[in-house]
Amino acid sequence: MKKQLKIVVLAKQVPDTRNVGKDAMTAEGTVNRAALPAIFNPEDLNALEAALQLKDMTEGSTVQVLTMGPLRAADIIRDAMYRGADGGYLLSGREFAGSDTLATSYALSCALKQIKPDVIVAGRQAIDGDTAQVGPQVAQKLDLPQVTYTEEIVELKESSIVVKRRLENGFEVVECPIPLVMTVNGSAKECRPQNARRVMKYKHALTKSEVAAAADSLSAELVGKKEYLQIVELSAQDVNPDMAQLGLSGSPTKVKKIENVVFQAKESKRLTGSDSDINELMVELIASHTLG
Repeated sequence: MKKQLKIVVLAKQVPDTRNVGKDAMTAEGTVNRAALPAIFNPEDLNALEAALQLKDMTEGSTVQVLTMGPLRAADIIRDAMYRGADGGYLLSGREFAGSDTLATSYALSCALKQIKPDVIVAGRQAIDGDTAQVGPQVAQKLDLPQVTYTEEIVELKESSIVVKRRLENGFEVVECPIPLVMTVNGSAKECRPQNARRVMKYKHALTKSEVAAAADSLSAELVGKKEYLQIVELSAQDVNPDMAQLGLSGSPTKVKKIENVVFQAKESKRLTGSDSDINELMVELIASHTLG
């Protein structure tokens, strides 16, 4: 019988940068998050599906979601619970504000040291940063082996996982011992949809801060009676970090400039498949140093 696994999915609530409008940037050149809808980071949904597949392979295994962000980030934990996760942890507080990938991975690793999962699964990257650094940095800080670019779980063994990795010019199949960190590509299987029965079961799940804000509500009453509706909320003090490594003080990354580039229809050019059009395009690409 395969070992029961304690699986944690690292997930992030992000602004939907796939639908950027004219109000998406502030005058200071930063992202105007209020102007963009907050969504479950797409590749983290692929990671959630991979975690749920592992759970399906081993009776008694659990999947929890760990996210760092403001209180509204609990929405993606509830979303994950509707899809099959068992619960989650919200790492929240002013101390984490302004974190780059280094500070984020440090904060998450502090929480993970207390949670002690067997398998940590994360999306390859978030659409608001596109760095693909947090998963590997968490693995380094926890001194765990890692498998990146995961596209498919091939086999779960007693003490290891066999996965297929998507590479630039093909794929490879690798075996990695448990415990491990695994990052998952957007080319992996899409996450299963929300289940109506699970929505009805978990729609009242709240963090302690949400309970305090809605103390007289039905949801708050139910959370007090049913442990499975309690989303664990962790502060900086709860995970025992070096405070100097959190937030802005722990973030060496500095953004020099951000531009909101809007492509105008008049700037487009329609080409045919003729030799002259192709030659003209090649000349332009070489002149702009896009090629050559």
